[in-house]
Amino acid sequence: MTVPLTALAFLAGWFAWTLAEYLLHRFAMHALRGRGIASREHLRHHSTRDSILEYWALSWTGVFLVAIGLVAGLGLPVAFGVGYVFGYGFYDLHHYRAHRKPIANRYERWLRKHHFHHHFGHPLANHGVTLPLWDHVFGTYEEPGMVKVPRRMAMIWLVDDQGEVLAQYAGDYAIAGVRVLTEEQRAEDVRNAFANVAPTV
Repeated sequence: MTVPLTALAFLAGWFAWTLAEYLLHRFAMHALRGRGIASREHLRHHSTRDSILEYWALSWTGVFLVAIGLVAGLGLPVAFGVGYVFGYGFYDLHHYRAHRKPIANRYERWLRKHHFHHHFGHPLANHGVTLPLWDHVFGTYEEPGMVKVPRRMAMIWLVDDQGEVLAQYAGDYAIAGVRVLTEEQRAEDVRNAFANVAPTV
């Protein structure tokens, strides 16, 4: 096994994760509308501020591939599996940062607009979190434009103490509505999330 082949297998595994990320997000999380723990937890993620609790159990197939490769002494399946698991880790880190941390670079700026259009504009679009390729391939890509965020759901990095958009993000995001979350609003947010409808502003 050569270094270029190993690197190619690693990149193929990472690329395979991006397809899994898209398919899992679109079909296992949204299309099931709350049937099953993965869909239920993901749609709860859509209905609450800054929640990032999700169950992506199928991504651990990469760990399985690594284990098989190690037992069988197969270098390329190991490299592929490591790339797949790395892709999952890359997704997990950037998804966490998108909801919790200030924007650090141009890639994060793009990722957040793409992802928060999915959250607040159209939950059945922009399923690829780290890469838009599969949204383009399968016709689910939408250009985000200005992302309108309900004030009650504003990400902690987006707003100041008064709940207004920080100046550095004003070109990409707008805030509307009130900060107070009533029980009625909470129930509506859950209903909308489980119906794959964007939250009301």
